[in-house]
Amino acid sequence: MEELTGFLTTCWLQIILAVAASYLISSVNTSIIVTQVVLHKDIRTMGSGNAGFTNVLRCVGKAPAVITFIGDFLKGIVSVCIALLLTLTIQDAQADVYRGYLMYLAGLFAVVGHTFPIYYKFKGGKGVVTTFAVMLMTDWRTLICALLLFAIFFVISHIISVCALVNFTLYAFSAFLWRYLDFCGVTSAVSTIPHPTWPFVIYSAVMALLMGILVIVRHKDNIKRLLNGTEKRIKAKTKEEGDKA
Repeated sequence: MEELTGFLTTCWLQIILAVAASYLISSVNTSIIVTQVVLHKDIRTMGSGNAGFTNVLRCVGKAPAVITFIGDFLKGIVSVCIALLLTLTIQDAQADVYRGYLMYLAGLFAVVGHTFPIYYKFKGGKGVVTTFAVMLMTDWRTLICALLLFAIFFVISHIISVCALVNFTLYAFSAFLWRYLDFCGVTSAVSTIPHPTWPFVIYSAVMALLMGILVIVRHKDNIKRLLNGTEKRIKAKTKEEGDKA
């Protein structure tokens, strides 16, 4: 508790700047912009109504979907990088640990900005791609685990929502496991933060849990369709379908 209190009191300015920057940057929705440019339509009125990669792939096409993916991924990268740069100004013996705290916090608000963007009446995407980017920046090992799970369940189901739900149900466990192994000195050589404290182990798991819950909640309609057996398998929009649209 003392460590977290120290982080809040020592880094309060960096916290405000990182949270604000992450949220505002991530509120820029690539899928809405790309669809408007390509089809002059709002992606939120098409297909599933979600402003994200999968819906763009189904309703607009592969190239716009790739652009959407890159834009959503960069949100997480840029947000955490801003937090990383802000921590360079911290003059404290705990600077390394505080850096980890701020990076996770910026990552969380990157996901919040993507899912509830202020520029689009708080109606955004589901946060999967952006959270993957946060995983890469905060602990790349959790991303490797997520991608392996994603690949396995995609081969089995060909349903993106199933892959996402499995991933983000297990994200907090993965984050806790790797940080705990670091704490025990088992995997310190490959960790982005070589010597995490016990409070940081718990904190990273809580941040992962919050991001996971946010993504799962944004998949509530997908969960209903999965239960009803009406969730669609992934299928890119063909050129002929694009011409008809």
